[in-house]
Amino acid sequence: MQLKIMPKKKRLPAGRVPLILFLCQMISALEVPLDPKLLEDLVQPPTITQQSPKDYIVDPRENIVIQCEAKGKPPPSFSWTRNGTHFDIDKDPLVTMRPGSGTLVINIMSEGKAETYEGIYQCTARNERGAAISNNIVIRPSRSPLWTKEKLEPITLQNGQPLVLPCRPPVGLPPAIIFWMDNSFQRLPQSERVSQGLNGDLYFSNVLPEDTREDYICYARFNHTQTIQQKQPISLKVISVDELNDTIAANLSDTEFYGAKSSRERPPTFLTPEGNASHKEELRGNVLSLECIAEGLPTPIIYWIKEDGILPTNRTFYRNFKKTLQIIQVSESDSGNYQCIAKNALGAIHHTISVTVKAAPYWIMAPRNLVLSPGEDGTLICRAYGNPKPRISWLTNGVPIEIAPDDPSRRIDGDTIIFSNVQERSSAVYQCNASNEYGYLLANAFVNVLAEPPRILTSENTLYQVIANRPAFLDCAFFGSPLPTIEWFKGAKGSALHEDIYVLHENGTLEIPVAQKDSTGTYTCVARNKLGIAKNEVHLEVKDPTRILKQPEYAIVQRGSTVSFECKVKHDHTLIATVTWLKDNGALPNDERFTVDKDHLVVTDVRDDDGGTYTCAANTTLDDVSASAELSVVDVPNPPFDLELTNQLDKSVQLSWTPGDDNNSPITKFVIEYEDAMHEAGLWHHQAEVSGTQTTAQLKLSPYVNYSFRVMAENSIGRSLPSEGSEQYLTKAAEPDKNPTAVEGLGSEPDNLVITWKPLNGFESNGPGLQYRVSWRQRDGDDEWTSVVVANVSKYIVSGTPTFVPYLIKVQALNDVGFAPEPAVVMGHSGEDLPMVAPGNVHVNVLNSTLAEVQWDSVPLKSIRGHLQGYRIYYWKAQSPSQRNRRHVEKKILTFQGSKTHGMLPGLEPFSHYSLNVRVVNGKGEGPASPDRAFSTPEGVPSAPSSLKIVNPTLDSLTLEWDPPSHPNGVLTEYTLKYQPINSTHELGPLIDLKIPANKTRWTLKNLNFSTRYKFYFYAQTSAGSGSQITEEAITTMDEAMASRQVDIATQGWFIGLMCAVALLILILLIVCFIRRNKGGKYPVKEKEDAHADPEIQPMKEDDGTFGEYRSLESDAEDHKPLKKGSRTPSDRTVKKEDSDDSLVDYGEGVNGQFNEDGSFIGQYSGKKEKEPVEGNESSEAPSPVNAMNSFV
Repeated sequence: MQLKIMPKKKRLPAGRVPLILFLCQMISALEVPLDPKLLEDLVQPPTITQQSPKDYIVDPRENIVIQCEAKGKPPPSFSWTRNGTHFDIDKDPLVTMRPGSGTLVINIMSEGKAETYEGIYQCTARNERGAAISNNIVIRPSRSPLWTKEKLEPITLQNGQPLVLPCRPPVGLPPAIIFWMDNSFQRLPQSERVSQGLNGDLYFSNVLPEDTREDYICYARFNHTQTIQQKQPISLKVISVDELNDTIAANLSDTEFYGAKSSRERPPTFLTPEGNASHKEELRGNVLSLECIAEGLPTPIIYWIKEDGILPTNRTFYRNFKKTLQIIQVSESDSGNYQCIAKNALGAIHHTISVTVKAAPYWIMAPRNLVLSPGEDGTLICRAYGNPKPRISWLTNGVPIEIAPDDPSRRIDGDTIIFSNVQERSSAVYQCNASNEYGYLLANAFVNVLAEPPRILTSENTLYQVIANRPAFLDCAFFGSPLPTIEWFKGAKGSALHEDIYVLHENGTLEIPVAQKDSTGTYTCVARNKLGIAKNEVHLEVKDPTRILKQPEYAIVQRGSTVSFECKVKHDHTLIATVTWLKDNGALPNDERFTVDKDHLVVTDVRDDDGGTYTCAANTTLDDVSASAELSVVDVPNPPFDLELTNQLDKSVQLSWTPGDDNNSPITKFVIEYEDAMHEAGLWHHQAEVSGTQTTAQLKLSPYVNYSFRVMAENSIGRSLPSEGSEQYLTKAAEPDKNPTAVEGLGSEPDNLVITWKPLNGFESNGPGLQYRVSWRQRDGDDEWTSVVVANVSKYIVSGTPTFVPYLIKVQALNDVGFAPEPAVVMGHSGEDLPMVAPGNVHVNVLNSTLAEVQWDSVPLKSIRGHLQGYRIYYWKAQSPSQRNRRHVEKKILTFQGSKTHGMLPGLEPFSHYSLNVRVVNGKGEGPASPDRAFSTPEGVPSAPSSLKIVNPTLDSLTLEWDPPSHPNGVLTEYTLKYQPINSTHELGPLIDLKIPANKTRWTLKNLNFSTRYKFYFYAQTSAGSGSQITEEAITTMDEAMASRQVDIATQGWFIGLMCAVALLILILLIVCFIRRNKGGKYPVKEKEDAHADPEIQPMKEDDGTFGEYRSLESDAEDHKPLKKGSRTPSDRTVKKEDSDDSLVDYGEGVNGQFNEDGSFIGQYSGKKEKEPVEGNESSEAPSPVNAMNSFV
């Protein structure tokens, strides 16, 4: 064996000379590496590598094999001694030694006996460098003797008495294992009352009748020979006092009878050990077993304490129902007094065991092999301890050192041998023997003096690969004697290492604590001593670390859904990375639901058992990284179960249940529902809700309900399925605790009172026989209550009542048990009749051409004969002579709520004759009409002309045709025509104003410019003012000469090119217009037109005095659409006026309209009308793409 030295590592300072390790000056011995090639060349003394145990018990049925193996260079030879003298194996034909080994094989299976070869054997391994010896090996054959034959008398014992059944097995080698069984080879039951002691005896603290049997058999098992020996069966009979006296009466005199109390209870006494104190001695390292077995009635209990300390927690065990205390790995500190206490109801007794722990010798420091070079110093140290203290003795090559040849290089100092200035002849094997009365230790250690030049044992051109920013260790295993110095160089040219980033270990290894990319290269290790030099090159490559760029993330998913974990890995391109997914640090389940692609793990149809920790592990040959994420599988809770009803009272019950699995999402609440199997079977109603921590609920119940309950659990995911229904619970009947609701009294005829109510449902009836007691009386009279009991209905009609009289009404519920509480009284009225009187003093005040105010006097309340709903005005337009033959006159109706005595009539037609009347309205209907009142409306402004057409365009003239306004609203006085030219840039020319007689429907304009676009504004007038205008555009025709010239130009190439450029410009303009339109912008042309409106003609305005602005081209295009190039105005081209008639549908309530309380009209008059033309050169329309094209014609 080589001595292993562990010198400290050294850090190389910067700026020094080449990196050098100096080892040999401060070390007393060197270690021989276990390199096979090195060991083949080095001379080494023998070393025992394997030997048989000191106490070797052999099986006499098999050959005896005594092991002795050793190594050395040259290979050692072997010899044996037996009982202290040389054992000549050549003289015994049964003994052979295995080739190349010292192991003896004694063939006793063919002939001979094992007892012949009992004795003490010792092996010696020897070569030219020394001799090593084995321990003294004591050979003994195992023995399993039979029990001596003996006659065992049956045992008869009184109930309750103690008993010890002796085993006393034969002495075997090794000792037998004892157990008690019956004839059926079944172990006998043991307990605190009956147990087996350490000596094998069976102890009864007290016997019972059930202990009676005839086959108490003690068995001894000898494991070494695998045999079991059996003792003769012991018979035991346990009898009572009466049985015992009967037996004595048959054989003895009357004076020998036992008393009736002989088996009475008694305090404990010890069956083993005897007395109050005893002593126990045990060897260090063994198991200390202390035993106390007591008898008594009742059966005593055993307790253990240590008088001067506490029992060691991790090494103390109780066996045999605490009757045995065991302490394993016992040491000297376990010495002391141990007390066992036996206690029962009648008393206690104790026994003290004094324990002394002795120790066979054990090593403090065993001697270790020394490898020295000539002239070096060294020591062999042999230190051992024991109790008593062992004696140390030295041997050299198996001979006591006192009689061995003298060696001037060694000196003995007790347990140490000191060597100085050794030479090759100092090589030897030394034995240290430490012994006391309990055993001995023997250790071999050699001193090997070598002179060897340096050798580097690391393979040449070894390639080391490390990850950047991690340590790199470059090996340079070496050997030499004297110990060589080590130098390290880097680079092909052998540049010395001067950096401060290197650490050189004394075993030659070069450490780069933090390897970087520039650490890559070739490194050279050089070993030198006085006998020579050796060097070796190794190579280092630094790789990029493997990293997880995208780690899997914690996921919470619902059962049945899909989850995906992402894991993106980056690694050095020269390495191959393997990505493995793990679940709970194990392999993924073998399930097609788990799929792995390049960067993802996907789990479909997630189940509960899929929850756990998923780890993405990326591995290369140099490093590995991992990242983990938790998957929690959640779902709605499982339904509760085990519903139970307790504390069942008339109006309450306690419901309890067991929650189902919450499926990883805590239950927040429980929802309880009930079913009334008697009244609404199959229909479940909400009963109560409780928090998710409760599993019981106190429920309030109603009488006469056959309850069944179910519970649902709810968590953040949703609500569970309902539990199974609980058992049914029928509550007792009781009187109703509530009355019907929605009680009303209204007459359907002038002489009746209809009393209605919302009946109770079956759940609210509280018992069988549900009925109602209906009571009524006039409010303003002194009559008593009239009552009638009706069945479970919802209506009762009282006949013969005065018309529209107030009544007091009440409806009370009752059933077979009793009445509900006194009901509330409500007021109703008997039936209504039509009003009898018409409103009088009706006046009409015409406010303007479309609005009139009506006033009237209210009618007396008594004549209304019902609830006043309001007043209703019927009005109609007087028929013209051509309409008088019509039978049907269209009447319009306005209703004014409440007691109003005036109101407004909006939406009248100007210049018209109307008639009206007023009627009062109640719940039954209308009363008689007031006398008709006639009134007329003044003239108003006309509507726009019905149509406007431009026909027969020529070079200098245009003819306009139109239809009069559909609603002249008076007598037309004249028409106004305004027009103005539009140039090619869409600018408006001067405005020309022309008055046309009212009887005209056609007009021709002359002296116009040829090929010019004109815009026309046309409206009618009455004495009330100007009406709405209508607009149109038209173009005069082009003369033939100019058209011919244009055709000629159009055939020119330059003109065609110009037109293409213009077309492109127009396309760009279209795009810009489209973009601006989408942004909601206004166009400059329209803004100019608005800025120059004709002050003479103002458009109709909204209520706020402003007119709506243009929002898009589309609105302008409708009123200002230009004519296409060269086209005439179509003959049917007309512009329809916008209908501005006021509609009564937008007002009031009733048939046609609704008014505010003051009679004012609710709606607003509004409408979009054309703006007036403007003077000047401004354009009147937005630059639409079509107009842009026409400007170039």
